[in-house]
Amino acid sequence: MADIPGAIPPDGPPNGTGPHTPYPARLEIAYPDRLNRVTTAFRLILAIPIVIVVSILTGEGPASTHTGGGYTTTTTAGITGGLSVATLLLILFRQRYPRWWFDFARELTRFTTRIAAYLALLTDKYPSTVEQQAVTLDLDYPDVEHDLNRWLPLVKWFLAIPHYILLFFLGIGAVVSIILAWFAIIFTGRYPRTLFDYVVGVARWALRVEAYAFLLITDRYPPFSLQSAT
Repeated sequence: MADIPGAIPPDGPPNGTGPHTPYPARLEIAYPDRLNRVTTAFRLILAIPIVIVVSILTGEGPASTHTGGGYTTTTTAGITGGLSVATLLLILFRQRYPRWWFDFARELTRFTTRIAAYLALLTDKYPSTVEQQAVTLDLDYPDVEHDLNRWLPLVKWFLAIPHYILLFFLGIGAVVSIILAWFAIIFTGRYPRTLFDYVVGVARWALRVEAYAFLLITDRYPPFSLQSAT
């Protein structure tokens, strides 16, 4: 039987870009019924060891160098910045995104997200280096030759500028929400659901922007939404 012009193939639209296709970067964090008041009160202190671990792993943060008569402090982009640039070059010149490379980037993103969730009081579980725990983060492996434009990574960081601006203000709101949640947990043992959903929504939005502009796993422009995107 002849193909009908404009008809959708039996196996769905090509390249996973249908109207109901989930965004290639997804984040869900299970809402806790109760949270420990003691560990919440001392969260910043308890998180110091794992923050040191991730800082050493990624090589990010301030560094001091001696120049002449004094010290100069600089900030290094570390492994995450290096991964982004290297991935850009691989897609641009070779149209490749090695699976092991993608897996490393995904697991590193999962790990840092678990730490961020712990610091944001979204979970009492100390961040694991292996298990996802209450934080479910999924990234879809791209078919570079069919799904990605090899030239687009050169400008994705620029195209995402509107998101950076909005995320700056949303991030301020998230910090305020976390502070309010801290007091709520200390007195009630519960994270107000509205504040919880907002903080998770901001993290979800930021993940989609990271996946688009820096992890470079998709050419699909991130939606302006705190909700799960389809």
